[in-house]
Amino acid sequence: MSQFGRYPTTRLRRLRQHHQIRALIRETELNPTDFVLPLFIRHGTHVKKPIQAMPGHYQYSVDCLAQEIKDIAALGIKHVMLFGIPDTKDSLGQAAYQETGVIQSAISLIKSIAPQMLVITDLCFCEYTDHGHCGVITEPPHPFAIENDKTLALLAKQAISHAASGADIIAPSGMMDGMIHAIRHALDTAHFHDIPLLSYAVKYASSLYGPFREAAEGAPQSHDRRSHQMDPANQSEAIRECALDIAEGADMLMVKPAHTYLDIIAQVKKTYPYLPLAAYHTSGEYAMVKAAASKGWVDEKETALEILTGIRRAGADFIITYFAKDAVKWLS
Repeated sequence: MSQFGRYPTTRLRRLRQHHQIRALIRETELNPTDFVLPLFIRHGTHVKKPIQAMPGHYQYSVDCLAQEIKDIAALGIKHVMLFGIPDTKDSLGQAAYQETGVIQSAISLIKSIAPQMLVITDLCFCEYTDHGHCGVITEPPHPFAIENDKTLALLAKQAISHAASGADIIAPSGMMDGMIHAIRHALDTAHFHDIPLLSYAVKYASSLYGPFREAAEGAPQSHDRRSHQMDPANQSEAIRECALDIAEGADMLMVKPAHTYLDIIAQVKKTYPYLPLAAYHTSGEYAMVKAAASKGWVDEKETALEILTGIRRAGADFIITYFAKDAVKWLS
């Protein structure tokens, strides 16, 4: 029997023992351009408030955001995603689509400081409603439910306000049925044909969003989000969700969470290889690494870069991650 391709003729360690050979044949590379940094913008002035559950991250008032944008631009970060915390909340989240809202103001500021910075805006109502849900809810005595179609009309208004303020990409995250169709139609009607939609097409009802809810101050006041976010046990449903959003006009897709859903990322990329795919490395995934590293149980740099590499290897074209600043430093 021929020994070709078997030991001792073949020794795969030959390709591993020299660091330059390992670098030469590496299949998956991380680059600073792979990352999107989430930023939390709140009402007020002179505010840079630490987010306790997410070490290294802050809520910024718009006036304090300027220095952060200068700093991250100097680091080489080219993409940010914005989340807003308004000064007032109501049942309809009306602050979400005000011309002078926190996100609208932040977009204008960023573009004045770093015109080449790509600004992605999260589009949802959980941070803006007094009940903390992603859209309009039923009024008592009716049983609790999200009013899907009423929410679509408000998402359209919010999208137009972001586009008018200078957003480069709009990312609807509420998992409402028909949201991409409603937003795309509204943007096109308002002559914002060139604004791409990055759909949170596959967003699971995950336990890994806890720190984010502190950061965005958008936790539900009652009930949960299982009526519209996906069951973590389901895979085929993810493909159906993507198919619907593509048919409605999504330009890019997203899977959230990321490193605990690598199989979903891989399946979505295999099924729809022609669409750019984002993965959202969530606040809980970030916080777990930070907590373990603070105890000395893992090496933060090595662990974070391994996880981010795994997300790219699974098929993500870019990663929304709270490690963006650190990763850019480590890679450079």
